[in-house]
Amino acid sequence: MTLAPAATGPLSGKVVVLDPGHNGANYTEPSTINAPIFNGRSEESCDTTGAETDAGYSESRFNFNVASYLAADLRAEGATVVLTRSTDTGVGPCVTQRAAIGNAAHANAAVSIHADGGPASGRGYAILIPVADGPNDAIVSASRVLGSDLRDAFGAGTGEQVSSYDGIDGIQPRGDLGGTNLSTVPKVFIECANMRNSLDAALVSSTAWQARAAAAIAAGLERFLES
Repeated sequence: MTLAPAATGPLSGKVVVLDPGHNGANYTEPSTINAPIFNGRSEESCDTTGAETDAGYSESRFNFNVASYLAADLRAEGATVVLTRSTDTGVGPCVTQRAAIGNAAHANAAVSIHADGGPASGRGYAILIPVADGPNDAIVSASRVLGSDLRDAFGAGTGEQVSSYDGIDGIQPRGDLGGTNLSTVPKVFIECANMRNSLDAALVSSTAWQARAAAAIAAGLERFLES
């Protein structure tokens, strides 16, 4: 779904792809979601159902809400926003299709929005950046800059700590994600918090914090796109 700018601003002329991870009805079609796809290096599943808090608040819902707030923020700054899914009641698309959407849009930047399902004792956010695998070679360097800008802005804007269990100083290179392995535009994943940690679970379940997380991601994207 493509959303036109809501105003002119510093991001006028820029195209940003927002990829809210998973989807709310993925659990209803396991044969589709578990189907193998080639992620640029090896096989992985089309998608997964995502994580949830101990109280049952789903990652897919969190991801979609943050993406919706973020789309509004970016459009107010003049950006055209492309969403890889338009509701939280569907199935998919596969990670290969999500990458293809960003590529077809010739996006200036793409962000896959997630919340982790890590160890209950760990908390914090991490930016997952691509490593070169052939199809994405040309965007690895720019994606690292995007990742650093998002890492800095997210911590400053939310007060959340960098992950205590994933990556180093909030940055984790990953070679097993089709969304970045197959991307030809600068793209990273953000794990905004750990849904299995009680402190982080309270944050991700709060619409106020979701809006705050979106504003922080917008600030990081603006820094990258205006540099």
